[in-house]
Amino acid sequence: MKRILLTLLVLPALLQAQQQTLSLIKAYDLATQNYPLIKQRELVSRTSNINIDNLSKGFLPQFSVSGQATYQSDVTKVSIPVPGISITPPSKDQYKIVADINQLIYDGGSIAAQKNIQQLNDASEQQKIEVELYKLKERINQLFLGVLYLDEQLKQVDLVKEDLNNGITKTAAQVNNGVAFKSNLNVLKAELLKADQRAIELQSSRKGLIDVLGLFVNQSLPENINLEKPVVATAPLTNDIQRPELKLYTTQEKLLNGQYKLIDSKNKPKASVFLQSGYGRPGLNLLKDEFAFFYTTGVRLNWSFGGLYTRKNDKQLIDINKKTVAIQKETFLLNTNTSLQQQQAEVDKLKKLIEKDSEIIDLRLKVKEAAKAQLDNSVITANDYLREVNAEDQARQSLITHQVQLLQAQINYQTISGKQ
Repeated sequence: MKRILLTLLVLPALLQAQQQTLSLIKAYDLATQNYPLIKQRELVSRTSNINIDNLSKGFLPQFSVSGQATYQSDVTKVSIPVPGISITPPSKDQYKIVADINQLIYDGGSIAAQKNIQQLNDASEQQKIEVELYKLKERINQLFLGVLYLDEQLKQVDLVKEDLNNGITKTAAQVNNGVAFKSNLNVLKAELLKADQRAIELQSSRKGLIDVLGLFVNQSLPENINLEKPVVATAPLTNDIQRPELKLYTTQEKLLNGQYKLIDSKNKPKASVFLQSGYGRPGLNLLKDEFAFFYTTGVRLNWSFGGLYTRKNDKQLIDINKKTVAIQKETFLLNTNTSLQQQQAEVDKLKKLIEKDSEIIDLRLKVKEAAKAQLDNSVITANDYLREVNAEDQARQSLITHQVQLLQAQINYQTISGKQ
């Protein structure tokens, strides 16, 4: 029973601890899922499906009904007398209502070409959304790494406070023994209060970044949430670009190629069968002046040559647009490779700086430890000790900054290349 009670008490705490951890990849996923632009995917897809469905109906029978009532100043008359036959001229007022049924049987591939273009246009619009969503990663990187940087700063503040508290303890004992001035103690206490102020500022800045990150992931993130430090592959960085923009350019090229077929299909003949059925006066027999039903059926061929005048220019426009897309792709690759080179140089520089930071910290640590021993023996004052503490703190701050900058440069490299 004790074990069960203990499990029930510990389990909520463990679940809460799991909920308070967030990785960079998880932040990407949540931000993408909750970004308003994601809703546009469905709208683009629905629009495309409706347009394709409408195009498919082009092969369904087309119905139309028309009617007319006319009065004319004269009518056809037979003025030659025929023995035994009296031909009555038609009335000057005539009436007709006609139902027309037209069934397309060949359209030169126009509908198929339009459906293909619609599908390619849908793919292009969807890829544009992917490009915009990918840009969201840059914003998440800034927020996420900003929090990690502040976390490291807070850890360093705790180390400084630990050193100051040790100094305060030693100096307080010396003051009580009358071997040190109380002003030395006050100097250390004042510096401890400054460290507390610095911690407050860092915590406030951290909360601000967490709140903004919470807006992007659409969650109320606790102030003390633990952000997992991303693990960047140690493999050599490569310039293999896998950005969604490249897929967009490819889709746009396919869309333009599809327009070639549409131009050709519009200049091909169209064939259909038709049936016209009506009721009017006169009917098909113009010499019979009375209301009658009638119908006409047959095959209709239509071939418009007007498109041939602009066919060459239309294709030239497509060629120009394809060259424009190619230039945009080339420009994008140039800018991306330039950014990758800059990030690579930044990574190499920061690695060297971190090596020097570690050497400087080792030396500063030895100096501080020596100063601490001298303070214990009243050889130096609190100000002297404080100077060495601050010097080590500055060295560690520099290391923290360079470490976070290195992580950011490595992640930026992956994001720019499209591998993050």
